[in-house]
Amino acid sequence: MERGTMAFERGSMLRGVAAGVLALSIVGVSACGSTKGPKVFSTVSDDGGGFSPFNFGKGGKAQASEGSIGVNGYLWRATLDTLAFMPLASADPYGGVIVTDWYVNPEKSDERFKATVYILDTRLRADGLNVNVFKQAKDASGGWTDAAAADQTATDIENAILTRARQLRLSNIRG
Repeated sequence: MERGTMAFERGSMLRGVAAGVLALSIVGVSACGSTKGPKVFSTVSDDGGGFSPFNFGKGGKAQASEGSIGVNGYLWRATLDTLAFMPLASADPYGGVIVTDWYVNPEKSDERFKATVYILDTRLRADGLNVNVFKQAKDASGGWTDAAAADQTATDIENAILTRARQLRLSNIRG
């Protein structure tokens, strides 16, 4: 008889442990249902120096509030200004991607260019921008074939965008 009682006590203890694990699981899952956005951990403090483990919700990739774009506004505007001579195929201000359509220079109608610009950060930084340039040349049959664009072309466009972004920022600071 004593043996059966011991099994009952052990079963009660396991039921208690199971109930505790269930309660902790429910509390843990309910904590995931927060109505606030995700917290972003930044390794750079606001004053620009060093590591700070307390900078939640600051820095990093876009935490856009309603009505704002998810990338640096100066880089976004500067990109649109710089590439205004090319037809725009698509622009995603939340993802930070601007894609142009093919552009043919009237002075050199046997080649055409297309650009894709990725704005990678919410801060105005040189490494927050990536430009890819694609080139096609007319072949003998009059069709377009892919050709290698000079690396300097993408670098020149990046520099022009960054220069324009700095100008926009300075004009905004001065009022």
